[in-house]
Amino acid sequence: MTGWCAERRARLTGEDGSSVIEFLGLSLVLLIPLVYLVLTLGRLEAAMFATEGAAREAARTYVAADGADEGAERAVAAVGIALHDQGFDDDPATALVLTCSAVPCLAPGSAVSARIEVRVPLPFVPSFVRDVIPLEVPVSAERVAPVDTYRTTDE
Repeated sequence: MTGWCAERRARLTGEDGSSVIEFLGLSLVLLIPLVYLVLTLGRLEAAMFATEGAAREAARTYVAADGADEGAERAVAAVGIALHDQGFDDDPATALVLTCSAVPCLAPGSAVSARIEVRVPLPFVPSFVRDVIPLEVPVSAERVAPVDTYRTTDE
């Protein structure tokens, strides 16, 4: 019976099974930051995709419009669609900045530049922390579209 007790005591004081616990602990320590990094980079990539597409379409729709007011409305609508498509709720009118190279914006041979800026908040950061420390990454894109040289001006 003493042999059985000594064998049982040796088995209980050994390190059998501790490698599984160490593996699980180390996995959690390494896996949580990796998942957070993937989520953050995915959101930033979505913002880049949205701003690039929004800037391109805003410039193209503006120069294809009949007038400057109609062009601005179409550009804001295009930005809203592109941002909403990627899950951003930013106001398209404030995210879009249009600049023209000539005094009448749609003058033949001129160019129109559309710049989009979106702020991407870091995921899982509570709002009370964001109020104290700005934890956002600004993402912007700019595209230039030429106005057709043979365009007739109505303005």
